[in-house]
Formats: sequence, structure tokens, C-alpha cells
Amino acid sequence: MTRTWTPLGAWAGILADGHVGTAGAPGVIALARDGLGVATLIAAEGGEAALAAALAKRPGLDLPSSPAVAHAGAHSLVWAGPGQWLLVAGHRAGFPETLAALSCLAAVSDQSDGRAVLRLSGSKIRETLAKGCMLDLHPSAFPVGMAALTAIAHIGVHLWRGDDGPDGAVFEMMVPRSLAGSFWSWFAASAAEFGCAVSVAEMTAGRG
Repeated sequence: MTRTWTPLGAWAGILADGHVGTAGAPGVIALARDGLGVATLIAAEGGEAALAAALAKRPGLDLPSSPAVAHAGAHSLVWAGPGQWLLVAGHRAGFPETLAALSCLAAVSDQSDGRAVLRLSGSKIRETLAKGCMLDLHPSAFPVGMAALTAIAHIGVHLWRGDDGPDGAVFEMMVPRSLAGSFWSWFAASAAEFGCAVSVAEMTAGRG
């Protein structure tokens, strides 16, 4: 008998399209982002300039030198500490080739199947995150394009602020895949009083 394994996204079995908490117009919107390409990049000693030049050529990204995020097309480059970045691609097509081209300039580790990402927005998203996030997320303290590493509900979180959308501020939230269920349990309880619309994208992308 031949068994066929179906790869599942990080949020499979955790999230489903629907509504959490108070009924009515949602104050929080949560979009599960599966199928992303994610990799850590650590520059070789004295090699940041060469890495920056390579990223500017492919995929056209600037190398943030401070806690910030840069965007180019479907790709983002998020500061993750001195000499370290997180490369995020909106899809995995061509992602292994991009990583291979960078591997001679940096320590590259594909994390695509080890991370879980949510895109969070809505008029009450800051109030929701304030229940567990130690950072000041007010626009004057955390503007568009800023990134940070922090902890929420005792879970290590990598977050950055994207361009504002129709529902106001947009935050990208990344956690280890193994802790996705624990993070969602905290987030759903925190957002419940405001009502939270949940939507899931590409749930079959990722590993099984």
C-alpha cells in the first residue's frame, strides 16, 4: 500500500475561517499566512557590504542596519539583530535558488517550515497586543517599517509593522511553528472582547 503525505501549513488544525469572540463588526482581523519562504541570514565577518550588494541585485532589497524591514516586490528583509536578518518571500517559487545564491556570502538557514506568521490589523489591534506585548506600539513609537524582537505570553515573537491598510495599522507577527497553537490561544482570548475575524490563506502549503 502506497501512502501519500499531504503537506500542511503551520496553522492547520489551529485556525479556520470564521469569527472569534464578540459578535458584530470585528475590531481585530487575523490572516494566517502560510506558504511563505522564510530564511535567516547571518553575514560573514566583514561581509555585510557584499551581502548588501547581492540582495540589492536579487531580489532588490536594501539591507536594514537598524530594527526595520525593507520590501521589494514579494520579498521582505527584516532586521533580526546585529549582522542578522530574516528574508521573507510571499511564495516559495524560486526561493531555494535565491538562498543558494546568497550562501557564499552569509550563513543561510531555511526556516520556511519552522515559522508561523499572522498578519494582524483592525481598529483594536493595538489594544489586543497591549495585553501581552511589552513594546509601545503607538504610531509615534512604532512607525510603519519598524521591526522588533520581543516576547508575548512567554513566547518569543518577531514582529514588524507593514504599510497601513483599509483597517488601519498592520502588524506581521512571527512565532516558532511549535508554539503557534499556544500563541493563538493567547491571541484569541485577548481579541475576543473586540471580536476577531479570522481568515486562512493557503492552508496546505508547508510541511506535514
